[in-house]
Amino acid sequence: MARPYIICHMLTSINGKISGPYMRSNYTEIGSNAYERTNDQYHSQAWLCGRVTMEENFTHYQEPVLDEHAPVYPREDYVAVSDAEMYIVSADPSGKVGWQTNTVNYAERTAAHVIEVLTEKVSDAYLAFLRKRKISYIFAGEKQINCTLASEKLAELFDIKTLMVSGGGVINWAFLKEQIVDEVSIVVAPVTDGLPTTNTIFENKSMADPSSMIGFNLKKVEIIEKDTLWLRYKPINQEEATT
Repeated sequence: MARPYIICHMLTSINGKISGPYMRSNYTEIGSNAYERTNDQYHSQAWLCGRVTMEENFTHYQEPVLDEHAPVYPREDYVAVSDAEMYIVSADPSGKVGWQTNTVNYAERTAAHVIEVLTEKVSDAYLAFLRKRKISYIFAGEKQINCTLASEKLAELFDIKTLMVSGGGVINWAFLKEQIVDEVSIVVAPVTDGLPTTNTIFENKSMADPSSMIGFNLKKVEIIEKDTLWLRYKPINQEEATT
């Protein structure tokens, strides 16, 4: 089944951090503007983030108000809007994000219809919560999100041809590990706060394969703002790495 062209597009500090106090600096403001401009150049139809990123930036940790007596809907994909100009995709395995509306307005971007990517762990009450708000959702996995399946469904059900994966580090790694990331795009702001505990661009939380690693080919380097770099890489998949 076809899937979108997938770009992992991130803004980082010079030491690869994607969060922390440095995000509030003037240096990062310049980088943020460059990040949005480079994002626009891909002409994507959707951008995807993990649950924590969604809660931090869009729902501000509001909990969903669930009605345990709501109708029980079939556990099948639900397309509330199939012709949106832009989509925002929430990787939310258990169904925890407390959306208040089915549309997100962010920066200067086109208003985006919300799609939830769920697993079989989600409650019936959360499905009813999404249906009530006309928020689309798809199933992609039993306990963990199958990024390949999710991507294929996004292409098939919503005609998404280009997908931006925009963090956090755990969902970025999940897509990368499944070898479906076509390009890694990093805007590097000229700043660091030196904190060792903040999140990085890729984070492997699984102890099953702690030695796993992925290599990259550097495709392009540009200075796009004062002291701000735009790096573009192509991941080397396992087949390429062994030939």
